[in-house]
Amino acid sequence: MGLLLDSFWRAMAYCLHRRVIAWSLFPLVLMAVMVWVLGYFFWAPAVLKVQQLLDGVGWLHSLWLWLQSHGVGYASELVASVLVVLGSTPIVIVVSLLLVSLFMTPALTRWVAQRRFPALEKKHGGGTLASITWSGGSTLIALIALLVTLPLWFMPPLMLVLTPLIWGWLTYRVMAFDALAEHASKQERRRLFVRNRLALMLIGVICGYLGAAPGIVWASGLVFIAAFWILVPIAIWIYAFVFAFSSLWFAHYCLAALQQMRESRVGGQDELQVPFAPEATAGHAPQARGGGPRGSMPFTGA
Repeated sequence: MGLLLDSFWRAMAYCLHRRVIAWSLFPLVLMAVMVWVLGYFFWAPAVLKVQQLLDGVGWLHSLWLWLQSHGVGYASELVASVLVVLGSTPIVIVVSLLLVSLFMTPALTRWVAQRRFPALEKKHGGGTLASITWSGGSTLIALIALLVTLPLWFMPPLMLVLTPLIWGWLTYRVMAFDALAEHASKQERRRLFVRNRLALMLIGVICGYLGAAPGIVWASGLVFIAAFWILVPIAIWIYAFVFAFSSLWFAHYCLAALQQMRESRVGGQDELQVPFAPEATAGHAPQARGGGPRGSMPFTGA
């Protein structure tokens, strides 16, 4: 518990640094570029396709005709545009945050390591490809879990529990791996995951609840369509800031836990690495190099 609280307040203090605040703005820039590219190449075909699907529904086609007779033209195009925006925005956000995770988390981890653990040995137990594979597989499992539990979201108590748990599990899997990728070996990472599973899961769940908080801003953007383009960037910045805090919390906790584990096992590791010699056994004094006294039996390792 001491390590958990220590890493928590250190992460909070690091979030006030101007470097972290600047990094938290990066997803907004990335999202703006992605939106411009998608809008330039795919906006018109996507709206036209959705509009054709809407016009193909009989009762909706009658509704469009009724609206046009009352002076509301291009109703189907307007609804199709809103549906394209609502459907593409979550994809843009997820892709942006995944790309940010590939850059922000390693950068924050290296920053924490340079400031707090400059002497911690780097064993490079996970490379970029391993991180992408691990993150992609964990994200796929989390998305499947979200889709499976989607009907339960209409029950408020379960919605307040299931979503943070799923995002907490995903956060714990991805960020703990990235925090240990450069400094821990594969064996050390697996051992830390087993020994600290509850603490890491608790951090992930807390970060999951923090990540669910911007959903209030997101929902406000859906309700107040006029303020959509103002409220949604605010929500994304909050997501990024929570993401930075989560990365810092996992970095502080995982690197400190790795250092403690190495310090606690250094004696045992030395014993395993030192070759067994008959002179080191109890009751035998060290002998000079070149052999023992005459008549002594040679050591056979039995």
